[in-house]
Amino acid sequence: MKLPLLLLPLGLALTFPADAQKKTAALPEFQIKKSETEAHIRFLAGDELMGRRTGEQGNFVAARYIAEQFRKLGVVPVPGNTETGTSSYFQRVPFEKMGANGTGEIAADAEIMKSGTDWILMAGDAVDLKAPLVYASYGLENAAKSWDDYKGLDVKGKIVLLESGSPETQTPSEIFAASAEKRKTAMDKGAIAVIELFNAPVPWNVVSKFFSGEKISLAEGGDAKSIPHAWVNGKEAKYARALRAVKEVTFRTSGRMAKPIYSYNVAGYIPGTDPKLKEEYVLLSAHYDHVGVGKQGGQTYTPEDSIFNGARDNAFGTTALLTAAEALAKNPPKRSIVIVALTGEEVGLLGSKYYAAHPILPLNKCIFNMNSDGAGYNDTTIVSVMGLDRTGARAEIETACKAFGLGVFADPSPEQGLFDRSDNVSFAKEGVPAPTFTPGFKEFNGDIMKNYHQVTDNPETIDFNYLLKFSQAYTYATRLIADRKTAPQWSAGDKYEPAAKKLYGK
Repeated sequence: MKLPLLLLPLGLALTFPADAQKKTAALPEFQIKKSETEAHIRFLAGDELMGRRTGEQGNFVAARYIAEQFRKLGVVPVPGNTETGTSSYFQRVPFEKMGANGTGEIAADAEIMKSGTDWILMAGDAVDLKAPLVYASYGLENAAKSWDDYKGLDVKGKIVLLESGSPETQTPSEIFAASAEKRKTAMDKGAIAVIELFNAPVPWNVVSKFFSGEKISLAEGGDAKSIPHAWVNGKEAKYARALRAVKEVTFRTSGRMAKPIYSYNVAGYIPGTDPKLKEEYVLLSAHYDHVGVGKQGGQTYTPEDSIFNGARDNAFGTTALLTAAEALAKNPPKRSIVIVALTGEEVGLLGSKYYAAHPILPLNKCIFNMNSDGAGYNDTTIVSVMGLDRTGARAEIETACKAFGLGVFADPSPEQGLFDRSDNVSFAKEGVPAPTFTPGFKEFNGDIMKNYHQVTDNPETIDFNYLLKFSQAYTYATRLIADRKTAPQWSAGDKYEPAAKKLYGK
């Protein structure tokens, strides 16, 4: 039937939305099958991968699986990634694996502090020292801020006493991150040991339990042996008083043996379709490692079930990453896509820290990082997004989630500081707008903690219908962001906005 001439514009207006809906529904992410996402998570969180612990065989198997999925789907290695001599999906990340805390004591006059109870050794070989003790505040140098805690001090051949963290950083993760820098600075100035008064709003028994076991860190480079570095329970006033009062201490330790190991970030590339915009890219990330088996997991286990499978954390996010790889490779957006499955998140965000320091493509060409990670979910009607209103892409994320029947909840459990606790923060610190797209929850409760870092976090407990919708929404949001005319921006006044101005020269 032909429309009357007067009604023709109305007829066109009525057909365009329908045509647009059909075009959208024809996108590859709308065609993904539940069986595909289910297969990914069942493999990645299977018992055979033994908890995917960084540097161990199950972690290598997961990396290989992701790389071969990239190959199958038509995702190519990132241009310039030739660490192995040929074009590769793998970015080798060097680590140092340190054994459990040993025995020893620190004596400040009559005050005797026992290793494992009153202090823990963070690094260093066995020693038996008796040497002068010099207080050097936080033990930091920052030329840009005219800050030098060693000004006027001679620490050569002496033990340095330090406060933990800095005036600006006092969380355990920040204190841990700063420790290597402090130790290196002290070594460079000739110190023979470091004693750091740990003082953060976390119970000492929790800190001691977490940091006393086997630890993995990024390799610092060089062949020089590390000087002993102790964290003393600074919350115990008598220890802090004793150490600040004496001029000499005895420091004995059996040391923590360290050996080099490695793991891989797995990186793929999808070139964009727009002649100009393809020079920019959106970075997709999710960590694929987990915590391993038995005592490695840090939680209760039994002889019948000792494998921490990590279905929610983070085979779930890795499945979303692989879904995006499949759909975006079939129908690429205007900007290019770099997809990085990250190792070492569970041991301190180390894979993302390494990648941010050694990006395969320049970070100033990266307009956005869409990270996916989570502890689990208790609401399958929503997606939760850390940094939704900070990183400039709320409209695209909401549109994508709505297309699959999901709502969006911004920044759940703000008291937990979740934005700064996943791999996105490694890129945010460089200036890249970087939210974390996580399974739906509004607060931590029993439903979340029931499986988080527990041996019960198996594929069989996953809602596979929700996994599919989550992965599709993640993919579609990425497409919409990559197709934007202008790049997303940090909200004005955000703490990472200065880094963005430096990165992008704005």
